Amino acid sequence: MTIRILLADYHASMRESLRALIDRQPGMEVVAEAENGRTLLQLSGNFKPDVVVMDINMPDLKGIDAARRMISEAPGMKLLALSMYSNQEFVDGMLNAGACGYLLKDRAFEELIRAIQTVADDRIYLCPGIQDPDAPESG
Repeated sequence: MTIRILLADYHASMRESLRALIDRQPGMEVVAEAENGRTLLQLSGNFKPDVVVMDINMPDLKGIDAARRMISEAPGMKLLALSMYSNQEFVDGMLNAGACGYLLKDRAFEELIRAIQTVADDRIYLCPGIQDPDAPESG
């Protein structure tokens, strides 16, 4: 089965790069791209992707707000946050909004593929360096 992916990032070069790499992966296909939060909501409703890979910092409707609306409109949709921010408030915000994973943009492409496969399999993915907000504090 092919994992159908919607990419959402306000940088066209980022979307184009990710699309070129993802489309070369067996079993994965980018079905749409969005440059802002409002377009993301429209395209997610039109294309009904299996996984939405989305930046949390987008114009017109921020990622956390877009995530909340997408999940309320399509509860089974899997969201993977892709961000340059590792602050716990952003991680918590996206996970509380319904994201299934959080990946930093500085990670290798192979990790993005692993994260997409993980959330598509209905599991949580947090990249190394991101603490699970429900995990007990260490120390």
